[in-house]
Amino acid sequence: MSDGASPAPAGADAAPRGRGLAIEARGVCRSFARGRERIEVLKGVDLRLGPGDQVAVVGASGAGKSTLLHVLATLDRPTSGDLLFGGHDVFALDDRDLAAFRNRRIGLVFQFHHLLPEFSALENAMMPAVLAGLPDTESRRRATDMLSEVGLSHRLHHRPGELSGGEQQRVAVARALVMSPDLVLADEPTGNLDADTGGAVEEVLLRVHRERGATLVLVTHDLDLAHRLPRRLRLQAGRLEAA
Repeated sequence: MSDGASPAPAGADAAPRGRGLAIEARGVCRSFARGRERIEVLKGVDLRLGPGDQVAVVGASGAGKSTLLHVLATLDRPTSGDLLFGGHDVFALDDRDLAAFRNRRIGLVFQFHHLLPEFSALENAMMPAVLAGLPDTESRRRATDMLSEVGLSHRLHHRPGELSGGEQQRVAVARALVMSPDLVLADEPTGNLDADTGGAVEEVLLRVHRERGATLVLVTHDLDLAHRLPRRLRLQAGRLEAA
């Protein structure tokens, strides 16, 4: 799947660290079988992200925006093409090393928060750090700091069922950022919230992202939100173009 990109060494630190990291998708295709038919969703997507870039991806329903985000998140391997972090092809990693890489280097925020209902806000936000094998004290410190940054220092020990929809999504933002990832991917992060609550979550996500300097790719159907980001792309006919 590579055309000369150097394979990444094994493990979560497969690509070099640092906010100077470039991320590049080259010729990414993704197709799915439906009976005897082959559905081509992504048809050679090229995308280069510089350090700290903020990019909104828009497009019609069914255009493949979520599919693209899942590939960028390394949750889904492309049918063909490369995804490079700092020049290293991350899909050269096996599934175990790829999962470790994803946990440490990529933050994910979805439309639905996917919090674990039996755990507190603090425990949910800690999860990536725990999975990365960080000591409990460090995991708690990071999660506490992030929850404070998103305005939830007074809700650390509340479970998701005791939080409002906006508070739950703020916990999801804190969880996505707790490992200080190089890349933050947000898939309709306010699509399940009312306008006022969604606007508040947008403010938190953009502010905290700005302060931490990671690269951000945000998929949205909300053109007002898209125009708050300096770069906008449209996914159409399986390819990205300027919006």
